[in-house]
Amino acid sequence: MGMAMMQRMQRELARIQEELANEVVEATAGGGAIRVQVTGQLEFKGIEIKPEVVDPEDVEMLQDLIMAATRDAFARAKDLQAKRLGALTGGMKIPGLT
Repeated sequence: MGMAMMQRMQRELARIQEELANEVVEATAGGGAIRVQVTGQLEFKGIEIKPEVVDPEDVEMLQDLIMAATRDAFARAKDLQAKRLGALTGGMKIPGLT
């Protein structure tokens, strides 16, 4: 791989990473009662909890819903990363990229 091609890949990688940092994926749980947002760079962006799902008698259920939505949001962000970076690398695994 030539130096010019490496530099072009580095520029493209930087562009993709910037796009991923600005792109937000969302996941929900409990029929939309919990909504979690994460960027394509796996940065936690926010959480929304509808008041009707907050039951002091069942905090465990609320915790489970938050965990489910958070796991799903991070999984979606990782899928987005894999797709964007896979297009750049042609499916090659490059250490440190994902």
